[in-house]
Amino acid sequence: MAVAPGAQASTPPAGFTPAPVVWGPCTASALVSAGAECGFVEVPLDHDDPTGATIELAVSRVVHTTAESQGVMLVNPGGPGGSGLTLALLGGSVPNGAGASYDWIGFDPRGVGSSRPALSCIPDYAGFNRPDYQPEAGTEQAWLDLSKSYADACAANGGELLDHLTSIDTVRDMDLVRAALGAEQINYYGFSYGTYLGQVYSTLYPDRVRRIVMDGVVDVRKIWYEANLEQDVAFERNIGAFFDWIAENDATYGLGTTGDEVEALYYAVQDQLRAAPAEGIGPSEWNDLFLSAGYNVLAYPGIAQAFSAYVTDGDVAAIVDAYGFDPAAPDDNGYAVYLAVQCTDLPWPQDFDRVRADNERVDAEAPFETWANAWFNGPCSFWPAAAGTPVEVDGSGVDSALLLSETFDGATPFAGALHARELFPNAVLVEGVGGYTHSASLSGVACTDTIVADYLATGALPERRPESDVSDVQCDPLPQPEPPAPAPAGS
Repeated sequence: MAVAPGAQASTPPAGFTPAPVVWGPCTASALVSAGAECGFVEVPLDHDDPTGATIELAVSRVVHTTAESQGVMLVNPGGPGGSGLTLALLGGSVPNGAGASYDWIGFDPRGVGSSRPALSCIPDYAGFNRPDYQPEAGTEQAWLDLSKSYADACAANGGELLDHLTSIDTVRDMDLVRAALGAEQINYYGFSYGTYLGQVYSTLYPDRVRRIVMDGVVDVRKIWYEANLEQDVAFERNIGAFFDWIAENDATYGLGTTGDEVEALYYAVQDQLRAAPAEGIGPSEWNDLFLSAGYNVLAYPGIAQAFSAYVTDGDVAAIVDAYGFDPAAPDDNGYAVYLAVQCTDLPWPQDFDRVRADNERVDAEAPFETWANAWFNGPCSFWPAAAGTPVEVDGSGVDSALLLSETFDGATPFAGALHARELFPNAVLVEGVGGYTHSASLSGVACTDTIVADYLATGALPERRPESDVSDVQCDPLPQPEPPAPAPAGS
């Protein structure tokens, strides 16, 4: 299944030299305030046809402010489908001014955001009044029909772009961005899916990697079908941790004094919404609005407050706001590109009998997210673009790498970081011990952030332990937040 390192894309496409970026003003207010510059890099639509059609990648830049530059730092936020333009601002979050010596380069990957063209299929697909995720509700055919309709819309709207949205396409784009910037090497900071891009780039272009930070590390053995099933089990654990936190703060939220009580109330409310949706919020929307608590502990207070407001005061507006869909400005670009990558990096099962059986098996252990995740990826079973073949990742040619992960990361479970440590023999893995947050670096945890800063400043890394299958440094995780103080009695 895998392609050997260097077997694809070992050099930029023959006959294609990207023009230097013509920098100009940005439109995003945060970038404007920071004095960032924006522009485009023209790349081939099909890297194997460099004289054919081209597309444009939106890029942003915040230049170094030190006397000496350490070069360009490309940044990717993950996704797939995440816009990265505003991540040109990330250097300001690195402690001790260690980011100031780099030119920070944000970019929207092909098909995303301000890149041209951008993919959109059904903008309001994630809107209100969606079918129940649970198959026992009799909604399987409805979801199959919706999934096929979305894939069909992407076929109609995506055109030739849809055949060229694999991770390898984006990695080859990244190398052309490097060339357009006039850099011999890149530094790279990738979050989540961005760590997969980093691992593939390091395999195809090892001599072009100077320093690389990967936070929330993708397990390259499990892209992408198996990874989603593994996520379901991890999110079951993490939502349990959230329910425990709510119970510990019952004086604020009044939703139960044990995690089991809070969990039972969550499902009881979901059943009520199944019988009588509230302003478009039914059982599926209810599930969706809790998911971010499985990603990041900083989401706890907002979701818990919406939960409490609905249960204690019948405040429907609180859960509508928490769901976050804006019918006045629907936007499926990130979702469309997410699918285009996940469905084509390698073949997705087209036999729904297999998909059903796998999800029934996982659902028996992890009911919180399993079917929600299955239908989120449902269009892959009908995807119109041909799947590719992934690169066999090999980081042995990279001189140094910094890997970061919390122990109970739900989106990219910790085993992926341990495996990347094996693949990158010159890497060091920093573990946020006991943490539940995905991609938590530069969030104020001094232990982790200081290691990042020292590495970016000097290239220095902590000592790598000789054992296999262990982290090299253990730090505190991003701490669970303190809830708002309870309202005074009688208020």
